[in-house]
Amino acid sequence: MPDPILILPYTDEWAKEFHSIGCQLREALGNIALRIDHIGSTAVTGLAAKPVIDIQISVTSFTPLAAFKAPLESLGFSYRAENPDKSKRYFREAPGDRRVHIHVRQAGSWAEQLALLFRDFLRCHPDYCRRYEQVKYELAKKYQHNRQLYTKSKESIIWEILKQANHWSQQTGWSPANSDN
Repeated sequence: MPDPILILPYTDEWAKEFHSIGCQLREALGNIALRIDHIGSTAVTGLAAKPVIDIQISVTSFTPLAAFKAPLESLGFSYRAENPDKSKRYFREAPGDRRVHIHVRQAGSWAEQLALLFRDFLRCHPDYCRRYEQVKYELAKKYQHNRQLYTKSKESIIWEILKQANHWSQQTGWSPANSDN
C-alpha cells in the first residue's frame, strides 16, 4: 500500500529548504534557468500542504534536453520521461532523498504563468487559502491512499481559485515578481 497522503501545517522550514535547493539549482544551471521559483502550497506562507517542495525552473526551450537534464541529474534528480504532461519536463528527487518535484517549463508559457499566478493569488488572499486548505484536509482523509483521486478531486477548487485569480490579475495588472532564486 502506498504511503498515506499527509497534509501538514505550514512551516518556515519549507522556504528554507527551497532556498537551499534553489541555490544548488542556480549554481548548476546558471543562465539556462531564466527563473527558479518555489511554487505549490509549500510556497504560500500559512497554507497547510503535503511536505513536498515544488520548484519551477523556467527555460527558453525544451531543446536541447541535455542543457538542463545533465545539470539536474548531476544534483541527483531523476528525469521522468514518462510524465504525461507535455507542458513540462519533470524531475524527482533521488530515492531516499527529501521529496522534491522539479517542473521545467518554457518561460512565458501558459503553464509557467498559471503556476505563478496561482501561488501569488493565494499569497495575497488568506480567505482562499483557508478554503483550499480545508478541501485538502477533507480529500486527504477521504483518499488517504489514493494520490490520483486526491489530485483529481482538487481540480474543482483549483479552477475556482484560478477564476478568481484571473479577475485579480486583470484588476491589479499582475505579472510575476523577480525569480525566487
